[in-house]
Formats: sequence, C-alpha cells, structure tokens
Amino acid sequence: MTLFITLAFLGVLASLATALFFMVRNPDDDNPDKPKASPMAKALAFRIGISVVLFIGILVSWKLGWIQPSGIPLTPN
Repeated sequence: MTLFITLAFLGVLASLATALFFMVRNPDDDNPDKPKASPMAKALAFRIGISVVLFIGILVSWKLGWIQPSGIPLTPN
C-alpha cells in the first residue's frame, strides 16, 4: 500500500510539473477558432483523476483493514 501511495503522489507531482511547463511555454494562439483544450488543462485534469483514485484507494484499504489509522490517540478529559 505504501508503494501505491508513493507512486500516486509522484504522479500528482509530475502532472503539476507538466502543467507548469505548459503554462510557462505559452502556446500559439493564432487561430481563435481552435478548441481551447490546452495541454495544461489536460495535465491538471489528469492530476485530479490521480488524486480521486488515491483517495478512494486509501478509503477502500482502510475499510478492508489493509491499513490502520495511527493518529494521535484520544484521551478522556
């Protein structure tokens, strides 16, 4: 499970780096009739997809008992 989470996190970072590259590169906007599906928007949509899959994977793993929460223990006052 740790490998899955690490790979998904690296995928999110790679997608953000790709979106930054396309944002800085400034593609040609000579043709106003061209659809506005820019590579930056595709990279950001891919990042959102990876994040959703990661969240669902963690939730399912917790429900199946593959991972256990290890947060701060609650103490009665």
